Amino acid sequence: MAITIQPIEASDQEWVRGFLWQQAGNTRMVSRGRLHQCDELPGFIGSLDGQRAGLVTVRLDGRNCEIVTLHTAVHGQGLGSALLVAAADYARQHGCQRAWLITTNDNEPAIRFYTNRGWRLTAVHKNALAQSRLLKPEIPLLGLDGVPIEDELEFELRLEEGD
Repeated sequence: MAITIQPIEASDQEWVRGFLWQQAGNTRMVSRGRLHQCDELPGFIGSLDGQRAGLVTVRLDGRNCEIVTLHTAVHGQGLGSALLVAAADYARQHGCQRAWLITTNDNEPAIRFYTNRGWRLTAVHKNALAQSRLLKPEIPLLGLDGVPIEDELEFELRLEEGD
């Protein structure tokens, strides 16, 4: 399967919005006490054989780049990895020294995914979801496999020269 990655353009907004609703049930996400309107963020769309099937959105903050969302409609084809690489390259091009992201304690597939791609778990923000639910009350109490969603897990990738 051929993977292509393209930057999000203004004409992609309807697709981005629909894809976020399909994959995440919302266009708003919370990380570290900040509410993001993800369909308004820069990022990349990934396609498999010409069919759009993935999305990554990012937020620049000085020398840091947050990966706000990463979703794919297909798994095991390399699309998520390609989108993650595109986001890291974007961060490097914008002078960032670090890319980082948040996932929740229930999301074991994401924890394995990031760890297997060289991202390091750098912090566990205990009970962070209590604060997040003040900003986004629709966050469920239970996540994957019925695990209580309580903590934010912070992963990072150091973006060294030649990395």
